Amino acid sequence: MDSALNISRSLLFALGTQVQVQHQDRIPLETPVLVVSNHRSFLDAPILMEAIAQPIRIACHHYMGQVPIMRELVTQLGCFPLDVVAIRLQSFLHQGSKLLQSRQLVGVFPEGAAPMVNLTKPYEVGKFHRGFAHLALRAAVTGLAVLPVAIASHEEQQVDAIVPLKLLKLFDPTEPLFDRNGWHPVILYKRITVSIGRPYWITPTAQAQYQGSQAKVIIRHLSNHCHQEISDLL
Repeated sequence: MDSALNISRSLLFALGTQVQVQHQDRIPLETPVLVVSNHRSFLDAPILMEAIAQPIRIACHHYMGQVPIMRELVTQLGCFPLDVVAIRLQSFLHQGSKLLQSRQLVGVFPEGAAPMVNLTKPYEVGKFHRGFAHLALRAAVTGLAVLPVAIASHEEQQVDAIVPLKLLKLFDPTEPLFDRNGWHPVILYKRITVSIGRPYWITPTAQAQYQGSQAKVIIRHLSNHCHQEISDLL
């Protein structure tokens, strides 16, 4: 897994991406960590590894595990592609729990793939899917920290003609983002700031609340905490 960190650093160096990190003292040490971040570029995965200075097993879109060359790249980075829609959440919870229980860092982009296709502005955060919150509370990991991280772009380049969206439909027929004409855009960061937010600790009390009618409340609280932290940092 150390090779994933080296690959990340080499990729950022080759692209000339300048990364500044703020609030590094908030990164929990010697404890399982679930990293949660905003998402606009394929560079977000290597950037998180550079900022945290550790390999992170990052959940990525299903099609990335199907497309040749891209599949090899995400594998080298230690990412794990999500499964098909029918079993996606179940598979994500299973894989994520095993990784956290083995004390590996896990990374999640709760906005999903939408900001990668429907490009957002650098300081916008979209709606969060709450699968990461279910993972944090189901993983049965003592001392787990959920760490919100904000990636703020100050200078970037947009490349429009990389791959047709409908070509990606061949690799993931269930993804509605690939139904329309046009090309998948790509954001190349030139200068960014990565800000570490306040961790949300999964306590025995929080785990006890993850049942019955209380489950929705604790899930919403955790998801809102991370969304607000990232929004404020941006």
